[in-house]
Amino acid sequence: MWAAYSAADGRRNPAGSPHVNYDQIFDEAIGRLHAEGRYRVFIDIMRNKGAFPNARCFHGHNGPKPITVWCSNDYLAMGQHPKVIEAMENALHDVGAGSGGTRNIGGNTHLHVELEHELADLHGKDGALLFTSGYVSNDATLSTLAKLLPGCVIFSDELNHASMIAGIRNSGCEKRVFRHNDLEHLEELLAAEDVDTPKLIAFESVYSMDGDVAPIHAICDLAEKYNALTYIDEVHAVGMYGAHGGGISERDEAAHRIDIIEGTLGKAFGVMGGYIAADTRVIDCIRSYAPGFIFTTSLSPVLVAGVLAAVKHLKASSEERDAQQAAAASLKEKMRTAGLPVMDSTTHIVPLMVGDPVRAKKISDILLAEYGVYVQPINFPTVPRGTERLRFTPGPAHTGEMMDDLVTALVEVWDRMDMELREAA
Repeated sequence: MWAAYSAADGRRNPAGSPHVNYDQIFDEAIGRLHAEGRYRVFIDIMRNKGAFPNARCFHGHNGPKPITVWCSNDYLAMGQHPKVIEAMENALHDVGAGSGGTRNIGGNTHLHVELEHELADLHGKDGALLFTSGYVSNDATLSTLAKLLPGCVIFSDELNHASMIAGIRNSGCEKRVFRHNDLEHLEELLAAEDVDTPKLIAFESVYSMDGDVAPIHAICDLAEKYNALTYIDEVHAVGMYGAHGGGISERDEAAHRIDIIEGTLGKAFGVMGGYIAADTRVIDCIRSYAPGFIFTTSLSPVLVAGVLAAVKHLKASSEERDAQQAAAASLKEKMRTAGLPVMDSTTHIVPLMVGDPVRAKKISDILLAEYGVYVQPINFPTVPRGTERLRFTPGPAHTGEMMDDLVTALVEVWDRMDMELREAA
């Protein structure tokens, strides 16, 4: 299969070097995942337009089986909203499917310009810049920022997303990791640096695996005290919090204190893409220097049109946010009452602790096969070993009856697997 040098297959083995068995290397890598119980399986699924969270599962069946989705990041079901679908259909017939390439070659489709204006306005910033995903926006922006700031040191929360960690690593700059939401530790690290050293504090607003929130104002206080820039990842909060969906920074009236706000267009806004919002000087620098922006084909105008409709709608409507928050609160209460080990969370995230990767996967498999419930297990490296969990994201369309059926199924599976329930709350 592989083009390795080997005397056995008639090709020259240079300098007597040993034959490299590439198949074996890859097999062993996958085998390690199986042995640790964290091999990931992606189910074959089709969502039902206009009927989410109902979907069809083709995984392991002769034909589709109806299921209920409990782990989608389309938190507000905006990917199903009539305004979003209509906008995308109109754009397809008006512009066509693709963008024509990178923006410096293909130009700015006017929809991109309009969406960037809307996103800048959403966060009270002078400018915004679109990327193909939230991962790319974090990686490209953080790596570029640090390279533009001579001798920059980045201070990173230990639970930051992998895309932020990648961006910091790719910057090549010095980094300091502070304990999660630990202000004393962060200040200790900031105080240890020279006053003239450029500094950047990178953190998230909502940490999606535990569902907790950063102390934004307190972090901004430290940034001002030690002359540091602030970079906040709001991907699990944009669209979800604030009067207009500007995230936790809008809800807490802190957006004006944050230098760079990063968000996604693939979660609450229901489509695809990522962005940053900041001062126009920062935007211009990232636009001009970041390879992850310069050399990437821009988002399809069809996708941009859908996001534009979603952002405009959620700026004016709190109905979806309110319904989602009510659904999350209701599911947490039902789980607590049933004695299920739901983790404390002050946000829309509903994590259910399992603590073992094999059990988490088995519970997920049973729920899908026997109860038509789809929820993915969350294992290492997404969460630390020993904290494996199921992560539920109830939305506006999850009914009380759906929640009751879910909790009943969970209790039955917990009992079947001889797992302890807490004393009913």
